[in-house]
Amino acid sequence: MAKKKMDPPSNFKDHRSAGFDSLNGHTDNKNKKLKIHNKSDTPDNIVLKQNEMIRKCLSLESQLPRFMSDYFMFLKNAVALSTRLAYLSDVLFFCNYLVNELQFSGAQSPVDIDATAFYKLTAKDINLFLADYCTRYIVETENADYIMENHNRSLARKRSSLSVLFKFFYRDQLMEKNISEGLNPIKLPKPQPDAIKRLEVEEVQKMINAVETGEGLTEKELQYWEKTKLRDKAMLVLFTTYGLRVSEIQQLNLSSFNYARGEFKIYRKRAKEVNMPLNHSALSVINEYIKLERLTTSDLDDPLFVSLQGTRMTVRSIRELVKKYTSIAMQTSRDKGYSPHKLRATAASSLIQYGFSIYDVQNLLDHDNVTTTQLYAAHKKNAKRDVINNYEILDEFNDVKKNK
Repeated sequence: MAKKKMDPPSNFKDHRSAGFDSLNGHTDNKNKKLKIHNKSDTPDNIVLKQNEMIRKCLSLESQLPRFMSDYFMFLKNAVALSTRLAYLSDVLFFCNYLVNELQFSGAQSPVDIDATAFYKLTAKDINLFLADYCTRYIVETENADYIMENHNRSLARKRSSLSVLFKFFYRDQLMEKNISEGLNPIKLPKPQPDAIKRLEVEEVQKMINAVETGEGLTEKELQYWEKTKLRDKAMLVLFTTYGLRVSEIQQLNLSSFNYARGEFKIYRKRAKEVNMPLNHSALSVINEYIKLERLTTSDLDDPLFVSLQGTRMTVRSIRELVKKYTSIAMQTSRDKGYSPHKLRATAASSLIQYGFSIYDVQNLLDHDNVTTTQLYAAHKKNAKRDVINNYEILDEFNDVKKNK
């Protein structure tokens, strides 16, 4: 039976600034305009995105117990900004559970949790939270109650977040035992190459054809298509050529491109700057879009991909665009279309299928581990047949005899 939860988890809340903005150096005021004093090479839109994530982190920290302040500083310096945000969200979720479900230490909210009581938590307490509560619970909001289910991948992330927290307290000698060592393992399904969702090469061709001709679009979609087909084509070509992440596409600016050098700059996870070479396909679709279709934007920065409202496209609108055209390519309903990440998988599989080295593809897609890239290698069609047909052992023996 689902457990009830008094307050929604942090990801259901409207994150506000906790007060001090570390990038601006002033206390937030709704009447003040946010300005950027940027002396780095990082584009303003990337700085703004990082600032928004920092504001969310500060908001989460303001809701957590004060005795965790050293842990907050540790996360700030030890992990990527996105990881910091995820860890803080998970820790707040756990603290809400302690307060609302267990009435822990008599606290009325997570910020009131007693440090001494928290340091006495055991591995059994964490295992109970993960195995019993997290698997299914109810979030109550004004408009509806949501049944929330977490499967093993989500549980493993929560376990990892709490493990880092309690290891930190043990390292700082605030807890007598490293209770993270007693956390129950969470088995994750081994990735199966055949289960990886991606488009076949023929389906990529159908997708590009759909965006060029409008074939498969509804009457309403055709009205927008006339104004955005070159933009949409440019995005899909970049997705399937480079295997870019949706955030990397969304953050592209006109100034990201250096045509003299034949390259463009992207910003990857952990704020890595990477220069990507421009090939003829990418260059032609981008130039065609910029010259014939791109709207003048009201944004202070210079976004490459602009909405019909003249603003930078959102991640959500790009996702919807990809879903629409991939569903046409696969001849399925719109809700069954693929996400941008599936186009990343498509690029990896296609590159390997065309004979490029796994290590070159790993470098292009920014995979931390080559085993991730190897999953896509299994998609190479007729791989076994190609190997066997190109290795005729009797022919090899006959060649040896002739040479003697």
